[in-house]
Amino acid sequence: MTTLFISDLHLDRNHPEISEQFFQFLTEEAANADVFYVLGDLFEAWIGDDDPEPEKREVIEALRDIANDGVECYFMHGNRDFLIGERFSEETGFKLLKDPTLSTLYDQPVLIMHGDLLCTDDIEYQAFRRTVRDPEWQNRFLALDFKERISFAQKARESSRRHMEETAEEIMDVNQDTVEQFMNDYGVDVLLHGHTHRPAVHEFRVNGRDRKRIVLGDWYTQGSVLRWDESGFELTTLPR
Repeated sequence: MTTLFISDLHLDRNHPEISEQFFQFLTEEAANADVFYVLGDLFEAWIGDDDPEPEKREVIEALRDIANDGVECYFMHGNRDFLIGERFSEETGFKLLKDPTLSTLYDQPVLIMHGDLLCTDDIEYQAFRRTVRDPEWQNRFLALDFKERISFAQKARESSRRHMEETAEEIMDVNQDTVEQFMNDYGVDVLLHGHTHRPAVHEFRVNGRDRKRIVLGDWYTQGSVLRWDESGFELTTLPR
């Protein structure tokens, strides 16, 4: 029995090479897994489940094929695709997860997150997150004309680029105190997330207990997948 985790593909029509590798991964590996998790930022931008863009429809169909193969599939929102909703879930067969979600993997309690909630030093981003995750804000946004939503998304992406250029890397990374607080609150020794694009396995000790924080990588220049089975986990790079 194998469980797979990926995140931060940022699929976009301007980068077909990422989509090509993703589709290959789905058919060659994900289709043979028992459980498959996507922990957010599957898309570079998502402005509503009614988006007719052909490239997005192709991804939806590919995900549906995996679910139809009998793989148990889950999706957690990222900071780029937080507007994915029930229609997406119905069309793909992927169940939507809350962030964070407590899961048990081969008798090991694991806290699963996208990861942006851990970056509490980035006060500007956290304020933006609270705004766009508000259900009332989302309802107003989704009621806009499609062209208006596209314009907003473009401006938001440009604002995000400027913020990343102007903000120190350590501010945009996770806050260790926040990491430990989440792990203590949920009573876990293992935390798994994406978002920061810094794949690694961090080991540390808190209150006399050994802890692990597993970070998934992005797919900009290569793939990144975490494989987990009865023998343990392996964080792997997928060459392009």
